[in-house]
Amino acid sequence: MQHPPRSNTWFEGLVHDIEPRLRHALVAVYGQEQGRDATAEALAYAWEHRERIKSRTNPAGYRYRVGRSRGRSRRLTPRFEPIEPERWPDLEPGLPGALTALSERQRLIVVLVHGYGYDRREIASLLDISASSVDTHLARGLEKLRNRLGVETHA
Repeated sequence: MQHPPRSNTWFEGLVHDIEPRLRHALVAVYGQEQGRDATAEALAYAWEHRERIKSRTNPAGYRYRVGRSRGRSRRLTPRFEPIEPERWPDLEPGLPGALTALSERQRLIVVLVHGYGYDRREIASLLDISASSVDTHLARGLEKLRNRLGVETHA
């Protein structure tokens, strides 16, 4: 028996391509539970408005902004959840507090680059900002982390 073609193949491809990046970014902003909820809401919105989204040049960036706006409407508080030292015994003990002290944008970019291995082009696309802005936020965030953790760099 032959099945009719699936009309949601485009959407499945979109979810496959953008869901991990979207989830990583929203979790970095809102924490695990709220970030995953914001991701689900952004993807549900994408399904409801899939015809409009097909014409977007940056669907991941658009979904990120929808996830953020849905979070604001639900009064989610951007926060960085504490990291349990027993789960990460090799982690610098002062890192969670130092990350919390960064601006939201700096923390997000530092976590995406050094926690998830994203490159600046991917982050620029996701956040809909220039690659040079990514570089600036990353450099400032890393400098603040070094200062807060008392790390000296030698040029």
